[in-house]
Amino acid sequence: MEIDEMPVQPVTPEPQFILNEQAQYYLLKAGQWAYFLGIMGFIGTAFIAIMALFVGTIFTTMAALNPMMAGAAGAGGAVTVLYLFIAAINFFFALYLYQFGDRIKKGVTFQNQEEINLAFGKLKSFFKLRGIFAIIYLSFMALFILIAVVGGAAAMMGR
Repeated sequence: MEIDEMPVQPVTPEPQFILNEQAQYYLLKAGQWAYFLGIMGFIGTAFIAIMALFVGTIFTTMAALNPMMAGAAGAGGAVTVLYLFIAAINFFFALYLYQFGDRIKKGVTFQNQEEINLAFGKLKSFFKLRGIFAIIYLSFMALFILIAVVGGAAAMMGR
């Protein structure tokens, strides 16, 4: 009697991405620099926020010292809001870099894949935010150039 045996298919494991020692070293160093730059970003954010709190007083003092600067006294509140907005944006750039640096150092040091995945998620968020603001910046520059060209052409036509 013959037994029909089905050949057992070998189970193929999911493909895994393995980092050699050199790649781990580079990730660790990149994490250390990102951690450092994140901390420097927090310090820069604090300086911007402090400046935002004092810019209204500075503008008022400038207006008191020079009557030609009277318009600047009224603009202090708007400049304070602008500086606080810039500080908030800068905070998130610093936060994402800091979190990437902290997590990638832990992940590489302790060979923790979950920490490495979370670190790369923060790096993705950093570059996504940077890309969004690059698009916004380029859009404003294109708008300002268009306004300048139209304004220049209108001035030439008015001669």
